[in-house]
Amino acid sequence: MGIQPSLYQRIGGHVGLARLLKHFYADVRQHVVLGPVFNREIDDWPAHLETVGSFWARLTGGPLEYSGRMPAKHLNLGIDAGHFDAWLQLWGFNCSAHLPKGEAREMTLLAQEIGRRLKSILGAASRPGHFVGIEIGRVKKEPNAEDRKT
Repeated sequence: MGIQPSLYQRIGGHVGLARLLKHFYADVRQHVVLGPVFNREIDDWPAHLETVGSFWARLTGGPLEYSGRMPAKHLNLGIDAGHFDAWLQLWGFNCSAHLPKGEAREMTLLAQEIGRRLKSILGAASRPGHFVGIEIGRVKKEPNAEDRKT
């Protein structure tokens, strides 16, 4: 039985990951909720994309070059559950648009877990009625009391 390729390999390695991140962060920069935060905090977009690429490469079984402190970088940004939800929604959309279905789902689930952990660290709990996760091809909305009545 052969060795299964890593998620990093299946998404196209450095080139595939760079393509995904280029499209994703182009959307982030224009987003009404996320754009102001990212555009305020990021001065050097090529360097940011390289750092984020190293982070995702490490998580998906690629090179282990990333050694940053990702949670700490988010501590003083003033982000809340709405920012996480918007980020996850855009991430799921871009993964679906630029990756094969199975790999898009894996990348989305990985991002959801990272988001859950980071929200816990930052104390940014999801609010009822806001987007909390992505299913490939559609947004899964957390039900609120009104949704349960119907």
